[in-house]
Amino acid sequence: MDKNQSVGLLLLFALLLGWYYVTAPSAEELERHQRTQDSLAQVAASKAEFQTEAKEPVFQPQNTLTKESQVPQDSTTKSTQSVAVKKEQLITLSNDKLNVTLSSKGGKVTEFLLHDYNKIAEDAEHNEIKLPLKLQNHPEGRFEYILPLTQGGNVSTENIIHDVQHNGNSVVFTADLGNGAQLKQTYTLGEDYEIDYAISTNGLEKVTQPSTQALQFNWVQYLDKLEKNVTFEKYYSTVYFKTTDDDSDYCNCRSDDEEIVDDENIHWISHTNQFFNTSLIAKSEMFSGGVFETMMMPEDSDYLKKTTASSQIPLRGGNLNHSYTIFAGPNDFDQLRSYGIGLEEIIPFGRSIFGAINRWVIRPSFNFLSGIIGSKGVVIIVLIFIIKMLLYPLTYKMLHSQAKMGALKPRLEKLTEKYKDDPQKKQVETMSIYREYGVSPLGGCMPMIVQMPIWYALFRFFPASITFRQEPFLWATDLSSYDVIMNLPFTIPAFGSHLSLFTLLWAVTTVMYTYYNTRHMDMSANPAMKYVQYFMPLMFLVFFNNYASGLTCYMFFSNLFNILQTVLTKRFVFDDEKILNELEEQKKQAANKPKTGFQARLEEAMKQSQEAQKRRQSQQNQRKKKR
Repeated sequence: MDKNQSVGLLLLFALLLGWYYVTAPSAEELERHQRTQDSLAQVAASKAEFQTEAKEPVFQPQNTLTKESQVPQDSTTKSTQSVAVKKEQLITLSNDKLNVTLSSKGGKVTEFLLHDYNKIAEDAEHNEIKLPLKLQNHPEGRFEYILPLTQGGNVSTENIIHDVQHNGNSVVFTADLGNGAQLKQTYTLGEDYEIDYAISTNGLEKVTQPSTQALQFNWVQYLDKLEKNVTFEKYYSTVYFKTTDDDSDYCNCRSDDEEIVDDENIHWISHTNQFFNTSLIAKSEMFSGGVFETMMMPEDSDYLKKTTASSQIPLRGGNLNHSYTIFAGPNDFDQLRSYGIGLEEIIPFGRSIFGAINRWVIRPSFNFLSGIIGSKGVVIIVLIFIIKMLLYPLTYKMLHSQAKMGALKPRLEKLTEKYKDDPQKKQVETMSIYREYGVSPLGGCMPMIVQMPIWYALFRFFPASITFRQEPFLWATDLSSYDVIMNLPFTIPAFGSHLSLFTLLWAVTTVMYTYYNTRHMDMSANPAMKYVQYFMPLMFLVFFNNYASGLTCYMFFSNLFNILQTVLTKRFVFDDEKILNELEEQKKQAANKPKTGFQARLEEAMKQSQEAQKRRQSQQNQRKKKR
């Protein structure tokens, strides 16, 4: 590389550092964050008063007596006969996978408890604690229909105490809307993570405004922190939705966002954590349009973000009679794909060619190997071995090219000494030697280029696939999160408050591999390259310290395989004397081969540049003599 390329690499490094400063919160964002904190402080200050009063009045139809003043008094005993106010009831449905807690206030789910999974938290000493994993359990979450009643204005089903009919794993909530009108919500828990849900009304047209053609549906959740690596969990959590005529869409994962859908049918809505989701899938009637929002929660909050989905549910003949499926469980690709509606798209494998590689190559490969091998870490190593063996023909060509370059090093060193004051002439002569011996300096790039799509796909695969969640390997306790070999007493920006051993080992082996591969290269024309080539591993040490240990484990063992292949091939496959004989043979063949158009143009351009430099030097010397 010449001086310009070295400067380019240094600028790239500076650019990446500058990126951290550019993406730092602006004054506007800090002010918004401060307003959020002030609001939370006000809520906390009024909490005692808030708890003593009802958040919203419980709706009671006009023909229901609930107060003493509505009941006639006996004049002789002056006693009062009153109808008891309905009280909230909690009902639990359960199977081998799931506990579902429902409330008669609102006729909604207040909590999903998953039996086979745990939430991970850390204590003050950074020890991992496993807690019950719950979804949709925030007390301020909402699952409501807005009823535009002729008497009482808009009323939310959240504020109606429903009658309850409970039979096995099925419960029916009935809301009395007055004048004989009713709203029923039915929940039936199956054998897996699926709940059949139906909503119907009777006589709704008697109590709603005549112009009512649809009911407003609001679904608000506060996504809980379920993983150790909260940063990546936040980056992979949001609200998804899918229209019937398009692919799925979602709100921005890294900032507050709002997506508006006008006049389109929506098939499903999903509030999604990194590895879990609660989704509502329309079966008999689609949602109509909607507004979807995410709001980031403060860093010190127990929750990641607030997600909101608001849509319309059409009325048919003035009433509802719709059925849905509620899914509350893991982001398992095969299970979500079995619905045949694109629900598996909530798993962020990517949507380009890298996503296709993850879905149809890497994921099936891991699943196949996992069916044979119990340890996910061993599966990673076996997959590395398979990939390296498949790519070995290209690796052989790369190492062969490096061996030729090493054999030519003495000749290149002579050029460096001969043209030490004329770097452009040296470059022309160097290219001439390469052409003379049929050697390409870019001959070793192909294996790296071929592996780039796989590497980038794995970059998305490990933190998105539930396969690796809480799977231990060696010192790592969770291959979907970072591994910790040491906790630091302080926090380093962009690095964190811990040290990842897999990341450190990857950086060290990358430096070793780079040194081993470049020690025979002639860098006398650009000594700075001896040091610039080590900047990237050190820079990425900062980035990968917080990344999924499954990926850094893959990168580390991949380096070990690279080193092993390189050492064994150079020691036992290549022979220096054979390489020199091969170069001489190629020299003879190259002498009879005409230059390619590109080679001719390149050499001509370099000669012209050299002549221009000589002219400039001559002009400068003449000006000095005149002075």
